[in-house]
Amino acid sequence: MQVWPGQAYPLGATYDGAGTNFAVFSEAAQRIELCLLHDDGSETAVELRESDAFVRHAYLPGIMPGQRYGFRAHGPYEPAQGLRCNSAKLLLDPYARAVSGTIDWDEAVYGYHFGKPDSRNDLDSAPHTMASVVVNPYFDWGDDRPPRTDYHETVMYEAHVKGLTMLHPELPQELRGTYAALAHPVIIEHLRELGVTALELMPVHQFVNDHRLVDEGLANYWGYNTIGFFAPHNAYASWGDRGQQVLEFKSAVRALHQAGIEVILDVVYNHTAEGNHMGPTLSFRGLDNLSYYRLTDDPRYYMDTTGTGNSLLMRSPHVLQLIMDSLRYWVTEMRVDGFRFDLAATLARQFHEVDRLSSFFDLVQQDPVVSQVKLIAEPWDVGEGGYQVGNFPPLWTEWNGKYRDTVRDLWRGEPRTLAEFGSRLTGSSDLYQGDGRRPLASVNFVTCHDGFTLHDLVSYNEKHNEANGEDNRDGESHNRSWNCGAEGETDDPEVLELRTRQIRNFIATLMFSQGVPMLSHGDEFGRTQQGNNNAYCQDNELAWVHWPKDGEVGEGGEGKEALELLEFVRQMVWLRRNHPVFRRRRFFHGRPMEGTHDELSDIAWFTAEGEEMEQRDWQAAHAKSLMVFLNGNAITEPGKRGERITDDSFLLLFNAHGEEKEFTVPIDHGRQWQAVVDTADPKAVAESGPKVRAGDTLTLVARSLMVLQRPA
Repeated sequence: MQVWPGQAYPLGATYDGAGTNFAVFSEAAQRIELCLLHDDGSETAVELRESDAFVRHAYLPGIMPGQRYGFRAHGPYEPAQGLRCNSAKLLLDPYARAVSGTIDWDEAVYGYHFGKPDSRNDLDSAPHTMASVVVNPYFDWGDDRPPRTDYHETVMYEAHVKGLTMLHPELPQELRGTYAALAHPVIIEHLRELGVTALELMPVHQFVNDHRLVDEGLANYWGYNTIGFFAPHNAYASWGDRGQQVLEFKSAVRALHQAGIEVILDVVYNHTAEGNHMGPTLSFRGLDNLSYYRLTDDPRYYMDTTGTGNSLLMRSPHVLQLIMDSLRYWVTEMRVDGFRFDLAATLARQFHEVDRLSSFFDLVQQDPVVSQVKLIAEPWDVGEGGYQVGNFPPLWTEWNGKYRDTVRDLWRGEPRTLAEFGSRLTGSSDLYQGDGRRPLASVNFVTCHDGFTLHDLVSYNEKHNEANGEDNRDGESHNRSWNCGAEGETDDPEVLELRTRQIRNFIATLMFSQGVPMLSHGDEFGRTQQGNNNAYCQDNELAWVHWPKDGEVGEGGEGKEALELLEFVRQMVWLRRNHPVFRRRRFFHGRPMEGTHDELSDIAWFTAEGEEMEQRDWQAAHAKSLMVFLNGNAITEPGKRGERITDDSFLLLFNAHGEEKEFTVPIDHGRQWQAVVDTADPKAVAESGPKVRAGDTLTLVARSLMVLQRPA
């Protein structure tokens, strides 16, 4: 076999049409072998003799796409010094573009023998672990163009590749649960009809099913356990795992782009699947433990601000390079449109504290590729000082956990909620205005993968996670949920009607709030997890989306009621998309717009009696109702070509009381209105909403929302 010197960059395996360049970083290893793996279980070892700045490299002519490989790092195994090299362990390439196979959790994949944590394990892990794969980078993108949907026109839809598609009755069996399923017309048509502009995928980076979960007959369903930051997860591929998964993922992105739908990835750059000091040796640990991980004062152990056993060392230039190279790869080669960063506060931990100006954010800010896509932070981690909602740099948007909590509290009837609800409804200026950000920095959501589904939020007071095997100790215990009078499934028609109304309240509130709305997959037709609020390990029908079937009534949201809810959600999304007053790019000013004859403020707040809200009204413990006037003639931001934007005006009526309440339409904010939304009776409004005049009194049933519209 010919071995040429090759190049130190790019890292990973790079195929050029005639052969492949291999490059891997390790400062800890004394020498590194590249192992070419053969289908008969044998391997060919090639020592990487060339080294530049601790990057070992070689070029092998004739090595083609589909070739499986790994590395063996020869060097010190001294855990007390933070060094864990062991040449018996076949290591994944940190820059592998594809990964083949799975881990069978034999003792050989660990650096120690079971029951003897201080021992050294020299069993060969190659037969029991995954392999890196050389991929063909060439792909016919055709006339693909990124949609580049502006934030104010964005409607996000969080989904799981497998969970969304596994039970769809119109998908071919062999495509269910795969990237190819995302590209299928029935999935794309559903998203388009729903009004979705961005599909936010739960982790698709190559991840690992935890040993503990596998032993218990469970799985790491959510995928927040990454081992390959460049490789699409091979279990979601229907075409194969020798590089075909890359082509399949690209094909899905291309199909979604053609439908005008962006693809956003939920990424986990805060930790890896190697866990704590008792975890397996799969890649980073064996190559250079000190360079990749944040260790404690005793280097045998790992700092853990993620709750997973380890945290990546964010002040290491090699970790920062890995993350930035990965982000750029997914934008330039895989053509995704943005990222949602899991536990993003960990990315800001240069040392111990959370630093919003840490090196990672500096790098993102100046990067000409990454800075131009959607960047969304989950603005917390489990470490000290980790709750950082509102504190990320101006380039970033954030999952607004305070929005979620406040909206849940309002509709379940918590006292003294109105003041904060007013802020959340109008874009959370208290969180984002001070540093120059706008309402669009707030990604608003009521539910997401983590926690109750929307159906379960109104059906359970308590979590029911017994199926997870942790005696119901896992998952959040304070969910701000309310079961509407019965815990779990019930046949009580009054409870069922109230639950459906509450779901409509949440959906309508979400769509009429300033910011960027995000739906969780299946909520549009009442998906249930039977009270499980932490289905991270449930790769089965409990967590998969059950699609509604016309004319059939069954469990999991199937039936007529599910289709009626789906239609309501579609109407709310499109009402938002059709009216710019619900998706302003700037915060409200609370005054009339200069240069117009309209003397009305851009927003006004009223009590149920039709009087303008005063301070005591906001703070009253019993107050659970209000009206909000949105002036479509006072939108201050111009259109794309500098034109003035005008819209109809709307009056939002919120009754979160447990009994019906009369509302008086304000006298001087419009003479005639038409009801366009009523969460208590959506069918009547959809057919022909009643006309309403200024001064009229409307009776809103308990816990309902009504929207009145006045033409511009």
